[in-house]
Amino acid sequence: MIDLHLHSTCSDGTLTPAELVAMAGRKGLKAISITDHDCVAGVGDAFEAGRDAGVAIVSGLELSVVHRHVSLHLLGYGFDWKNQELAEKLTRLQHSRDKRNREILARLEAYDISISYEELATLSGGGQTGRPHIARLLVEKGVVGSMNQAFTDYLKKDGPAYVRRFAYSAEEAISVIHRAGGVAVLAHPVQLDRSLETLPQLVAELTSAGLDGIETYYPTQKGKIRKKLRQIAREFELLETGGSDYHGDIKPGTAMAGGIRFSVPVELYERLQERLTVK
Repeated sequence: MIDLHLHSTCSDGTLTPAELVAMAGRKGLKAISITDHDCVAGVGDAFEAGRDAGVAIVSGLELSVVHRHVSLHLLGYGFDWKNQELAEKLTRLQHSRDKRNREILARLEAYDISISYEELATLSGGGQTGRPHIARLLVEKGVVGSMNQAFTDYLKKDGPAYVRRFAYSAEEAISVIHRAGGVAVLAHPVQLDRSLETLPQLVAELTSAGLDGIETYYPTQKGKIRKKLRQIAREFELLETGGSDYHGDIKPGTAMAGGIRFSVPVELYERLQERLTVK
């Protein structure tokens, strides 16, 4: 079993890369990928911990991108995480994220909700900060009763404190991942279209732009949904990947792959490695 979609303290997760690797080892996973948002800061630590734990590590990240005014997430795998062009692109995203966080806090201040940037930085432990951290502070301050309510009342798209941020186009992101030696995969496609009716057209367009795969195994993609996604992957000759999107206790009710509720077959990792070897 494997898990190719995990988040650490380097973005909005609550476990360090080393802690995620240790957990994967205890679960008996053969391979994992830490796919932090717009960030590769944890990849080096993951490789080091993986060698000690006997867990194979695939370099990874999750990019928020735009395609025809639609926001979606791309997973990058197997790239050179020290690639200079990639580093420059990610630095721009980090600056954009920082600016967005400050604007969100300013909007909350207009509702007499005071959160300092220092509080936000402290909560993230020096890692990347984002809306989940702000939501957590809203809960801690008693403004809302839950993370979900924080998003519903303030932080969701079109909410009173929502702020858009810069995002690369899907085409540009795919090209950057390729130039760094990796493959690009569409993350949790069911979140884009629950009915999957419009997904084939989107996948066709992204495949023309160089998309390499689809995340077919995901906790909310089971039964008929997974069957349809696998059919789409075969139709467009795309790789299949899978992962839990585990963030730690910041997202209650989620768990790393490897249990009875959700698992990802090791064959997907083997096919991914074959593709990366060919590249």
